Amino acid sequence: MYYNKVNICGVDTSKLEVLDENEKMELLKKAHSGNKAARERLIKGNLRLVLNVMQKFMSRGENPDDLFQVGCIGLMKAIDNFNTELDVRFSTYAVPMISGEIRRYLRGCTPIRVSRGLRDLAYRAMQAKEALTGELQREPTIDEIAARIEMPKSEVVIALESITDPVSIYEPVYSDSGDTLYVLDQLGDKSDFTDWIDELAFRDAIVGLQEREKNILYLRFFQGKTQVEVAKEIGISQAQVSRLEKNTIDKIKGCVN
Repeated sequence: MYYNKVNICGVDTSKLEVLDENEKMELLKKAHSGNKAARERLIKGNLRLVLNVMQKFMSRGENPDDLFQVGCIGLMKAIDNFNTELDVRFSTYAVPMISGEIRRYLRGCTPIRVSRGLRDLAYRAMQAKEALTGELQREPTIDEIAARIEMPKSEVVIALESITDPVSIYEPVYSDSGDTLYVLDQLGDKSDFTDWIDELAFRDAIVGLQEREKNILYLRFFQGKTQVEVAKEIGISQAQVSRLEKNTIDKIKGCVN
């Protein structure tokens, strides 16, 4: 596990205990009552969850021991703040807490300089996200985070994006039957004549769309909403949104090609 490393921070990952959901709830209640033995067993019984979350961050070249220790801090925060009265699985709440703790650690190692004001706003947004996760027992939306810290949504988005790690142009974004598409393949020279012609064709294709088709594209790809959220907003089914979105994209492709 993790480059064939079985022992992480002195923990033999091949012999980790796995607790079922009922055991977790019982131990959580005891731990919240001050039972230190129950809290210790909860931590040990969820270390495999920390290891699973770590997988998303291992490609960055960070030391597995460091990530594991930071992830354990997130796990302990999740144990201490989890609401056992809500009908939510512990892992649903713990995973974003562990991920958030690791991300905070990695942000301190970022090679890109970000302004103090933007960084402070990002940290406030992350703190609000963590608090809302505890209250809602789910990942909060950007709108909810922006409302909590009383800042415009656009500024919150920019702040959070400013502290994300840079992506290599050789980062794979899609792979099918061995034919891998990299970030580099999606970059183009705007001065290229062919790209200029394609851009004009794309604009003409957009102008020719119906208002509902334009609205769906705007909500899906500019506001980042899911098909379910779009369906609820414009008053049609998710299946209709999916069909209209596909037909609209095909229509644009036909004009550009």
